[in-house]
Amino acid sequence: MSSIGLLCGLLLIWAFGVASLAALRGTAGRTAAPGGLAWMIGAGGLAGVFLATLWLRALSFAGIAFSVWSIALPILAATLALGLWAARRQQRSVRDVFRDARDATWEALSGRSLEGAARILWRLLLAWLAVRFALLFAEVATRPLYPWDSWTQWATKARVWYEQGRIVPFARMDEWFAAGGAAYTDAGPHYPGTVGLIQVLACTFLGRWDDALMNLPFWMLAVAFAIAVYGALRAMEFDAPWALAGTWLVSSLPLVNTHVALAGYADLPLAMYFCVAILAFLRWLKSREPADAALALLLLAACPLLKIPGRIWAFLAVPALLVGLLPRRGLRIVAAGYAIAALGLLLLAQTDPLLMGYRLHLDFAPDWDALANSFLLYDNWHLLWYGAVAVALLGYRQLLAPHVAPLTAVVAGGVMFLAFVLMFTNAREWVSDQTTVNRASLHLAPLIVIWMLVVFRAWMLSMAGASTPNAIEPPTGTIAEAATDAPTDVAPDATPPAAPVAP
Repeated sequence: MSSIGLLCGLLLIWAFGVASLAALRGTAGRTAAPGGLAWMIGAGGLAGVFLATLWLRALSFAGIAFSVWSIALPILAATLALGLWAARRQQRSVRDVFRDARDATWEALSGRSLEGAARILWRLLLAWLAVRFALLFAEVATRPLYPWDSWTQWATKARVWYEQGRIVPFARMDEWFAAGGAAYTDAGPHYPGTVGLIQVLACTFLGRWDDALMNLPFWMLAVAFAIAVYGALRAMEFDAPWALAGTWLVSSLPLVNTHVALAGYADLPLAMYFCVAILAFLRWLKSREPADAALALLLLAACPLLKIPGRIWAFLAVPALLVGLLPRRGLRIVAAGYAIAALGLLLLAQTDPLLMGYRLHLDFAPDWDALANSFLLYDNWHLLWYGAVAVALLGYRQLLAPHVAPLTAVVAGGVMFLAFVLMFTNAREWVSDQTTVNRASLHLAPLIVIWMLVVFRAWMLSMAGASTPNAIEPPTGTIAEAATDAPTDVAPDATPPAAPVAP
């Protein structure tokens, strides 16, 4: 019965996120577009989990103890209200909405609209993904808490907050000694608490502390993320089989699977929220729908609340917006901004500062052997980084095309950030012992896969002489025309990844 309660609780949170997006969107048009339903379901899962952690923060602030009633009942009421509101705005009954969503989901899953080899490829990839997630479910549901960092700085908070029924502060070691037992501490008292709150949610629905089942929300997030990626690729005009192939590429990254199976780290949730947030901004650049902007801002807000480097990753949405809104001058502005930031950090490094836990220095002596092992030889990524370099060289003419440039700006900024951290800070020591380099790279890896797919398709279309579909440029006649910078404007770890494929 407790496991059923956990399952129902997680499904309720997922439904809450989907209802929130449906209420914001209001009309059926975008949902009926290619990938629209998949996007709403997948992105809604991520949004629902984060919104539920915000509700836990509100309960603790109000002095209300965590319980099934204080958590589930308000979320259930909000889900019903939002669902009714969304159905009313569409001038349809809730029953009709559910029936149409069910029929569309079955139509997509069965692949009945596809023919021949496309249908076979679709069903094989879908079966592969289903088996993979089933095996990962078994891993998460049966393996006790395993990762070292999760023992020492995330699950510690979850255990205390669950037993206390509220969020209590964690203090640094010197403050803990001075408190004489009146405070709590762990290896990372300054770390954000969202991961711990996700585990508190699971244990509350379960009715007991269980260091295996409390990690099921991370598996649920991985499933929702895969669905959201598929929906985003379909909206970028990838055909259904190739969008599913891209989803498989993202979901089959060895280190991604490791972080699902050994749930408890913040790195994979950060990667998922950052990736979907950027995809939501790209959708907004094309649609100008407030729902897409609101979703992007919500998921970006989750990044710094998941892990401290999330502050930098969230900031990288700015270059994408600049390049998308100012096609002509945006690239120059972003390039100048990156150059100024690099110069400023190098000058700041002369003072030996400590930024977000990293100590800057100018001693450029990276451990090239360890970096090569991590990215090119070990099974953490398999062929990902080979593929990224190959695609960049192959499609270098398309990297700054209007439909690719926003993604390129984000990927370039992310690579610069990782390179600086791994080469000009004390994190170089963690490269040598292979403790952080791959986890840090995981934050950007899913978005790099999507960028590879977009660049490769642009190159394929250019070779075929076809016009490249513009995945982000808004249609003419919208308010986006005022944002363009025309001259008259005043302010303007072990599965071999396959090569990206084009529709």
